[in-house]
Amino acid sequence: MGKLSIFIYISIFSLLLILISHTPTRRPRHRHRRLRLCSNFTFNPPLHRQQHDHYIPFDPLIADIQLRREDDEWQKHSLQHSPAADSHPEWEDFINDEDRFNVTERFFWLFPKIDVHPPDGLVSAEELTRWNLRQAINEAMHRTEREFQSHDDNRDGFVSFAEYEPPTWVRAAGNGSFGYDIGWWNEEHFNASDADEDGVLDINEFNDFLHPADSKSPKLLLWLCADVVRERDNNKDQKLDFGEFFPRIFDLVRRVDEDYISSNWDDDEPEALAKKMFSELDNDYDGYLSETELLPIIGKIHPSEAYYAKQQAEYIISQADSDNDGLLTLKDMLENPFVFYSSVFSGDEMDYYLYHDEFR
Repeated sequence: MGKLSIFIYISIFSLLLILISHTPTRRPRHRHRRLRLCSNFTFNPPLHRQQHDHYIPFDPLIADIQLRREDDEWQKHSLQHSPAADSHPEWEDFINDEDRFNVTERFFWLFPKIDVHPPDGLVSAEELTRWNLRQAINEAMHRTEREFQSHDDNRDGFVSFAEYEPPTWVRAAGNGSFGYDIGWWNEEHFNASDADEDGVLDINEFNDFLHPADSKSPKLLLWLCADVVRERDNNKDQKLDFGEFFPRIFDLVRRVDEDYISSNWDDDEPEALAKKMFSELDNDYDGYLSETELLPIIGKIHPSEAYYAKQQAEYIISQADSDNDGLLTLKDMLENPFVFYSSVFSGDEMDYYLYHDEFR
């Protein structure tokens, strides 16, 4: 009987070992996951000087972290501060700690702030565009305030032309960088930004100065048109003929004009369309375009933040809208975090997301 009991015990123990060895193991939970935060900002010309993919951070928290990191870089480049003394390691720790940065919680907090017109549990392209634009404006003003403080030498709340000097990226890069020269950053530009013509710029005028494409000032928009003429006027007659308009300016316009983007063109059609646009802009029929005649298309030559906000909203919805009704639910957002947090997650982290509850 004793041998039988021993045999039974051994059999049960062996069975338990077999069951344990075949039990599926859960992948380990990695604490303090190192998520990569990628800043989209470089010390390049203002936005109206560029035609490129323009990324607006979806989450104000991410934008704040990026701007603080950017402030550190700014200090190193512009003020020669020690990076060790001015760095913000706590922000890096925050974004790289999965227990503190919870994507699901962020979506639950952000969704009702976006879903406001009307608050119906659905986010439309218009609502998301307004949200994106607000984040972009906040970012632009942050950079404006930083530049303003660096130029307001006497701390009187104004920047005079005597206090102003070309920004750091211009001085560092020198003439001709990005098709830009220091001469463009001149008194004519400064005066066009001076809305009340008192000889100095307050913070709002200075913001227009740095971001003329987003300004509502007719004087500054006209200056921006004049700058286009200066750039493209090959024979220096202070106006544009068709050869100077096509293809370069026309290509900039058609890139953002939905009517032209959706067109299927034959090889000869673009020039015909360009001639049609040119003749419609040429109000005095003299065969040239003046700076005033460029005003109707200046927003397409130099797209504003509103354009980029709309473009990004439409792209996000196209990627995350599960039922293709043009509207986002909270569930759509939760199931597609990489669309919204592309600056935080990289593509090789998709597998990690798939098995972690805290990212669902």
